[in-house]
Amino acid sequence: MPVDRMGVRSLSCERFQTLTDEVRDRTDDVIVQQSPGGRARLSDGPVYATLILGPGTLTRAALPSGTPRSFAVRYFPVNMVENRSDTFDVGGEFTVRRLGFGAMRLTGEDIIGPPDDEEAAKDVLERAVDIGVDIVDTADSYGPGVSERLIGEALGDRDDVVVATKGGLLRNADSDWLPHGDPDYLRNAVLASLDRLRTDTIDLYQHHRPDPDTPFEDSVTALAELKDEGQIRQVGLSNVSVEQLDRAREIVDVATVQNEYNVGNRENEDVLQACQEYDIGFIPYFPLGAGDLGEKESVVDDVAAAHDATTQQIALAWLLEHSDVTLPIPGTSSVDHLEQNVAATEIDLTDEQYERLTE
Repeated sequence: MPVDRMGVRSLSCERFQTLTDEVRDRTDDVIVQQSPGGRARLSDGPVYATLILGPGTLTRAALPSGTPRSFAVRYFPVNMVENRSDTFDVGGEFTVRRLGFGAMRLTGEDIIGPPDDEEAAKDVLERAVDIGVDIVDTADSYGPGVSERLIGEALGDRDDVVVATKGGLLRNADSDWLPHGDPDYLRNAVLASLDRLRTDTIDLYQHHRPDPDTPFEDSVTALAELKDEGQIRQVGLSNVSVEQLDRAREIVDVATVQNEYNVGNRENEDVLQACQEYDIGFIPYFPLGAGDLGEKESVVDDVAAAHDATTQQIALAWLLEHSDVTLPIPGTSSVDHLEQNVAATEIDLTDEQYERLTE
């Protein structure tokens, strides 16, 4: 059996077909799919396998219990998790399920450098799409550049997934976040993001944070021009006030606003209300409050117990219930946590529970 440059044993395509036939002899539930990213997937009853393609081979990694010793796989348990959130039209162009995925955590510690296991990070992205997530949010400062690159490698330029990225915020080795909204810089940043994301046009490009050293209108005008030139399909904003949103809307149609917001932190309620009025998507970052839901924590705990759910699931269910324009993007580097987050779309809060969480 050949060994690739990483020292991982590989299977020829012919050998994989033989093994697939062997599995099919044991069950009628065998599905083999070839994805645009160069991966095949095998579902054998309760086993979900990801086969990483190398040149002319199917590279294998971990070995689940009960699998033939010659057939090592990366796998996920198959379950019935599905993104059941309703839809929103981003910029009147892209119809997406309202629960998305935030890819900030698919990087190294402190959002610097690559993750320990890049293939596992790609597995999370692919699994997200498999269970119905069709909007993925990232930024050029995550890594920096790492999150975008992994998305490009795992998903490529797919028609069924909206990729939203952000620019205008620098990251350094001291873990600082430094606003940089110079128009020439933003133009260069878009070119770099296009390359990492492996696409010709970015679906949604968001100005990450207003730069106090650059006139806000100049930054937004640069993005409007990039949209006119076809490098950006839709323009979004992040970390803005209602007044800044209104100024931006005089320059370009704004598709989304991404501000911090969750059941325990509603300082941007006025921005959410403005987005509702204008039919602009509101992307609440830190939708789970980074584990801190403040004074709402005890209420969230009570509601979670009533639904046999996690507090994180209740926090997401509340966001989806609270406004028709919210697009929560919980992030994780774990497939299990991803599936738990998506399962929140199946939770129906009672009127009394919603009121307790909202008041």
